[in-house]
Formats: sequence, C-alpha cells, structure tokens
Amino acid sequence: MVNQKLTATVTATEIGFTHDDFAALLDKYDYHFSPGDIVPGTVFSIEPRGALIDIGAKTAAYIPIQEMSINRVDSPDEVLQSNETREFFILTDENEDGQLTLSIRRIEYMRAWERVRQLQAEDATVRSGVFATNRGGALVRIEGLRGFIPGSHISTRKPKEELVGEELPLKFLEVDEERNRLVLSHRRALVERKMNRLEVGEVVIGTVRGIKPYGAFIDIGGVSGLLHISEISHEHIDTPHSVFNVNDEVKVMIIDLDAERGRISLSTKQLEPEPGDMIKNRDLVYDKAEEMAAKYREQLLAKQQGATTESTDGEAVATEAIDDIPPAVEEDIPAAVEEDIPAAIEEDIPAAVEEDIPAAIEEDIPVAIEE
Repeated sequence: MVNQKLTATVTATEIGFTHDDFAALLDKYDYHFSPGDIVPGTVFSIEPRGALIDIGAKTAAYIPIQEMSINRVDSPDEVLQSNETREFFILTDENEDGQLTLSIRRIEYMRAWERVRQLQAEDATVRSGVFATNRGGALVRIEGLRGFIPGSHISTRKPKEELVGEELPLKFLEVDEERNRLVLSHRRALVERKMNRLEVGEVVIGTVRGIKPYGAFIDIGGVSGLLHISEISHEHIDTPHSVFNVNDEVKVMIIDLDAERGRISLSTKQLEPEPGDMIKNRDLVYDKAEEMAAKYREQLLAKQQGATTESTDGEAVATEAIDDIPPAVEEDIPAAVEEDIPAAIEEDIPAAVEEDIPAAIEEDIPVAIEE
C-alpha cells in the first residue's frame, strides 16, 4: 500500500503535466486558418440565423445565414443539415472569442465567375429573366451573379419596365471579376441568331430606322444593318438624306456578315443595273434586285474559286478584289451593334457581387462554444 502511494507520487512528479501544458500542446498542433482558405467542415449545430461548424479549430466556426448561399435563404436548414460535411470559405479571422466566420456564398461566387468566364470564352448565348430595371437598363442573374443589360443593348420596343419577368437571350459584353462587373447584350444575341439565317449575296427588304452622315441603318427583321454611303450608288452622293427618309422601305443586298463583331453590311450599289440608278430610277433597281444579286454571287464564287486554285498551285492568293465586289466594310464604320458601354450609364451598372458582410449580422454571431 505504501509502495503504491509512493509510486503514484513519483509518477505525478516525474510527469509534471498541468492544464497549462495541455493547452500549450493543443496550440502547438493546432491548424492555422487564414481568411481566404477553403476548408472542410461538419455542421455542429444549426442556429436560428446561422450555424456552428466544426473545421478542426479549438472553437466552432460560425456561418451567418447571409453567407449560406448565392441566393436568398430564409432559414439555415434550407442549405445545411446537422452532421453534414462540406467545404467552407474562411471569411474573417478569429474574433475576440477565437471564432472564425465562414461562407458558402463566396465559394459559389468564385465558381460562378469561373463559369461565366468560360461561357464568354465560348461566345455562348445564355438565357435569363429580367428581375429589375434602372435608369440605364435591365438587371438579370447569370449563374447567380447580377448582370446588367445597357438600354442600348435591349432590342425590344417594350418599355424597360415591362421587361421584368421576361426571359431574354443574351451575349456577354464584359466579364470583369476584378471590377465586379458583368455586362450583357440582348441585341447582340438577336443579331447573331438573325445572322445565322442570312447569307452574303442575299436580297432582303428592310426599313430605314436612322440616317447618319456616313450611311443609313436598315432594320431587317429586328436587327440593324449598315448601308454605308459608299454602298448606296455608283454615283457620288453628298448625304444619305438626299436618297432616303426615315421609315422608307428599301430592298438591299447583304455584302458582309461579321458575327464576331455583330456587323451586317448592306448595299444597293451592287443592285444597280446601271451606275446611278438608285438616284435616277430606284424602282428599276428594286425590280432587277434578284437578277443583279445572282450576278454578284456568281462573281463572288468565281473569285473564291480563283483564290482556291492559286493557293493550291502554290502561288500567292489573289488580294485584289473584282471591281464590282466591294471589300469588307472599313474599320471606321460603326458596328450595327456597339460593343462599348456608353459612359453615361456607368453609374447604373450594379456590382455583380455584393462585397462585405453587412454589419447588421455581426450581432447574430453567438458566443463561441468550446468543443
């Protein structure tokens, strides 16, 4: 009996392992967590406005309801279940109670930006419903991110306010995670769809929607093509206003389709039986349009075949165009669909992602619970 007591006393003395020593040991082997890390965690406890998550730290981490999803969440159990294990983003460093704040929303945002960048690289057309409008345009959601459609890129005659709830086809104009901007175009999506049904050398009927010093914009089935002043007639024209009026119905031929830049170039000059007929006898031009367009297509085909033959023979590909076939529209001619966002609407472009955690949620974070 005496030996047992002596042994116990000696053992405790030799070990000398106190609670402080144990805490120091925990600190030594504790993982270091930093804001921005993505870590696995298990749902420890679901609270009314958040949840406690075990990520292997000494104190359970906390995720507020606002950070549970890229979409609106009314109750934590819509997203999380007890004992569920998943990835979490460390949003903030430890507070005074040693507790970290987590987020699922940030992971979803990162993946959403990655996805929209991929869609832009593929030049994909996406569809989304308008959920709001502002002075400059309309708002949609793409992969959970807020996207903005400038008013100049909305191709509909409806008032913007009536677009809420309507689903639109869209193309990407700007995907900028650093500036938190996602800008899209409805008009460009329609232009692309229309352009896929059109062919160079095809005669179409359109309506003059606008006249500029450099040419006339012609509506052909809901998209605009540019009839440049140099393509109105073989004879010199001082101004397109001398030939056309707004709302005139015209017959034009497509001479260039640039899907990448959203440009449709038109011509009436190539439909003239004789130079100057667009000025002297427009009805004759329209009557002979299909016949002249057929000749244009024959010349175009001959040119293409000639270029192919010369290339096959190892000779330089011909670069001089046949006189009657115009070159591609000059670089300085504005696109029928402008790619740039007007400076005037810059202030109306909302952030794609709302940044910081609202201060209002801080009070919802419970006191740290020691595991």
